[in-house]
Amino acid sequence: MAKKDYYEVLGVARNASDAELKKAYRRLAMKHHPDRNPGDAKAEEQFKEAKEAYEVLTDARKRAAYDQFGHAGVDQGGMGAGAGAGAGGNFSDVFGDIFGDIFGGMRGGGQQSGVRRGADLRYNLELSLEEAVHGTSVKIRVPTLVNCKTCEGSGAAKGSSPVTCTTCGGAGQVRMQQGFFSLQQTCPRCRGSGSIIENPCKSCNGHGRVQEHKTLSVKIPAGVDNGDRIRLAGEGEAGEHGGPAGDLYVYVKVKDHPIFTREENNLYCEVPIGFTTAALGGELEVPTLEGRVKLKIGAETQSGQVFRLRGKGVRSVHGGGVGDLMCRVVVETPVSLNEKQKELLREFEDSLKEKEHKHSPKAKGWFDGVKKFFEDIKL
Repeated sequence: MAKKDYYEVLGVARNASDAELKKAYRRLAMKHHPDRNPGDAKAEEQFKEAKEAYEVLTDARKRAAYDQFGHAGVDQGGMGAGAGAGAGGNFSDVFGDIFGDIFGGMRGGGQQSGVRRGADLRYNLELSLEEAVHGTSVKIRVPTLVNCKTCEGSGAAKGSSPVTCTTCGGAGQVRMQQGFFSLQQTCPRCRGSGSIIENPCKSCNGHGRVQEHKTLSVKIPAGVDNGDRIRLAGEGEAGEHGGPAGDLYVYVKVKDHPIFTREENNLYCEVPIGFTTAALGGELEVPTLEGRVKLKIGAETQSGQVFRLRGKGVRSVHGGGVGDLMCRVVVETPVSLNEKQKELLREFEDSLKEKEHKHSPKAKGWFDGVKKFFEDIKL
């Protein structure tokens, strides 16, 4: 039976890159894996075809020969179906290359497999609104793992050093046979480090790291807001076996402010005004984060009306212009009135009744709407 075209077997174009070849082979290998298809001779044959095609097309010399002469150009090298020998490498090498990330294998991992980057840390920092808007510098105290000073991170007692693991021979990986396949896994004795600490350091009990608190100075840029984070590179936990340290992420939480609330670059506040000021207009001082400013209240101002003070908001750390301060006025009803004040208000109310619709247009419109509503119900 004539052999199938290798490109057709993998389902790729003839100019496919090595990455495309690997992706195609991985998909087919997972699909036709003999362990996933026990007793299925067809699946096993398809797996062998895919393997053979992958081994040829990922070898530059063999691929060139195949492109020029077809199967005749590579069969002379002993690349028969299921051979997997010679310059094309053995089956385990190809399997480890494709599935290493699934089964935890590392080709030629050596002692580098024990090097691990330290964990990233998170610190939640509460700031006042003023600190978040203007920026500041704060000191924080962070619990973390640092390299043991006694053993300098090796984990071995002073005067000794780790020895090569006899189980994996220092590779950090062991090869295990599972049915049709030979798999690489992390060495269970040294856990991938390739070495064993026979005489552990008493300060860190052989871990190479100890827990400490360190104090850091953090510069908070102006304009940060809730959820923003500041990255301090290398200030996380120390790495293992010489690995790099992780990072520290400072997450910002802005405390509630007694006057202002923030929405993006704008600030909002409520300004209580008296009945007389609302009716006749006037001027009053309102606070901003930069100091006090004058706010002009127009005559006949209604409760809930919003006045905009441009440029009195926030400039975000993420860019953009300065926001505005939005002042929502709330007309405050007088309280604790004496009898004379109450009488004056009654006289004032009586003076308005003659032309009530003129002085309270919203109230008249609302009552007219209510009256019409009930009339419609009666129909």
